[in-house]
Amino acid sequence: MAKQEIKQEQVLNVEEAVSRSEAFINKNKKVITISVTAVLVLIAAFILVSNFVIAPREQKANEALFVGEKYFQNGDYETALAGDQNEYAGFEAVISDYKCTKAANLAKAYAGISLAKLGRYEEAIPMLKSFKGNDAMVAPSVLAVLGNCYAQVGEEAKAASTLVKAAHKADNNLLSPAYLIQAGQIYEKLGKKGDALKAYNEIKDKYYGSMQAGEIDKYIERVK
Repeated sequence: MAKQEIKQEQVLNVEEAVSRSEAFINKNKKVITISVTAVLVLIAAFILVSNFVIAPREQKANEALFVGEKYFQNGDYETALAGDQNEYAGFEAVISDYKCTKAANLAKAYAGISLAKLGRYEEAIPMLKSFKGNDAMVAPSVLAVLGNCYAQVGEEAKAASTLVKAAHKADNNLLSPAYLIQAGQIYEKLGKKGDALKAYNEIKDKYYGSMQAGEIDKYIERVK
């Protein structure tokens, strides 16, 4: 009997909740309709912008970047940066003309490296810092170039710490040991033997399969 009363009470509670919901909907039907319509309009607008504005803009940026990559690969860094006075406007133009695109972000990496290759380290630093990426190859490589730029302008401590960050971001046998060796050598130059030893030991302990691991003991012995 008690169970039956509980069930009836639960049914009544559910019915009461449904009634309240219906009353709320009826009372606020206009507001709810406007809200739902607004959400649908926003979704439609996002789809339209994505398909007819963002996608074509990204495509144009990629086409411009592709031309610049060829100049970059051929070592023509000036033309890659500033354009060829023909149809290609340069990495700098890709960055300014196609802001917020993936191609413009990648152009920042190319532009920063090009500036570094040309010995324009002061200009390269902010350009390299503006690049945003998390992949295991390009992002750490950009950080490593940034570290070397710091070294070229006399900011050795910042150079070493940036190279260590690059090594940790890469976390592979190909890039990390090279960056750690560079960082260790800079730490040695600064007289920070403990930091240098830490960098060298990381190669020995973590990247023992790398090419640099075969000769890392001589670096370790040097700073002990």
